[in-house]
Amino acid sequence: MEDNTKNALESKSILCIGLGWFPKTPGGLERYIYELTHKLAANQDKVELCGVGLPEAEPNLPIKLTNLASPSSPIWKRLWCIRNNFQKTRTEKPDVINLHFALYSFPILDLLPKGVPVTFNFHGPWAFESQEEVNEKKLSILIKAKLIEQRTYNHCDRFIVLSKAFGNILHKEYHVPWNKIHVIPGGVDITQFQPNLSPQEARTKLDWPQDRPILFTARRLVNRVGLDKLLDALAIIKPRIPDVMLAIAGRGPLQATLQQQATELGLDHHVKFLGFMPDELLPVAYQAADLSIMPSQSFEGFGLAVVESLACGTPVVCTPVGGMPEILEPFSPDFITSSTEVAAIAERLEQVLLGKVPTPSRQACRQYAVTNFNWDKIAQDVRQVLLA
Repeated sequence: MEDNTKNALESKSILCIGLGWFPKTPGGLERYIYELTHKLAANQDKVELCGVGLPEAEPNLPIKLTNLASPSSPIWKRLWCIRNNFQKTRTEKPDVINLHFALYSFPILDLLPKGVPVTFNFHGPWAFESQEEVNEKKLSILIKAKLIEQRTYNHCDRFIVLSKAFGNILHKEYHVPWNKIHVIPGGVDITQFQPNLSPQEARTKLDWPQDRPILFTARRLVNRVGLDKLLDALAIIKPRIPDVMLAIAGRGPLQATLQQQATELGLDHHVKFLGFMPDELLPVAYQAADLSIMPSQSFEGFGLAVVESLACGTPVVCTPVGGMPEILEPFSPDFITSSTEVAAIAERLEQVLLGKVPTPSRQACRQYAVTNFNWDKIAQDVRQVLLA
């Protein structure tokens, strides 16, 4: 107990190996690392973030940035640069090491200082996600999973996962014992994501119609996120909710396919493809919507958008995939679909939009997010594991 109290009070040196730089490459993993490192630094810890494509000079940052390679260079050159530049920039031994991405951690495993505890934040099974999204050949998957991921995880002392669902994957697929796994959900910036506009004001700001029920989803346009099933579900409920509108924020390889599907389903006046949405407009979009929807089909380790929406006061319907049900089960279990199938998504959306299931208030959504997913609290929980 005394050691824990001492660790909580003392400033520590924390070395993080991440991915890209969130303001430049918006993604869930990049955002998580950005928020976590800033919160740890606000705790007076000395934080260094190493990654790929990090800015060389960023004024007034509370963390030290060390760019190891260019994201545009070929993969073999990138990995060589990561190793070379990491070796060249080491000046002092950190108290703890926090890894976030197996591919960029792998080249430096033998360079990490001995005797320093290594915690890996497992954000998902990278190899299997790649297989699902781009249909890579099985040999490539095997090399990624067994060589790079497994060797990286074998080097780590403990692990943080964002949900029990991803803890199960880590345990079953990579043979990590449960006593090394700590479940800590992701966090949300409750000052950025907050209900500070009325729905009418938010819709005016985005030039969205005031007189229609609006669903919103922010997703990468790839196979596993289930947008094709969501469009099919929308076509099913349209006869009974004829003015329903779906706003989709995000980019990805499936954009043209999804737009064609919407046209073929007669949804051109019901679906708005927004493309990339700047980070500062995301809270506005959540507040403008009656409902957020996450129709993921696989590998949703946490579901950050679920928490962002709740923090803005907007309820969320999700499929029973990954960590999303773990967020909603204690709060609004009726908003979890019975399966990932089109009929189940359509049924639940229709029930919610027609008021057949009780909808939590704006205030209740906000309070639940603030109580359970505030980054200040989450960062302290992560820090305790790093320093254990």
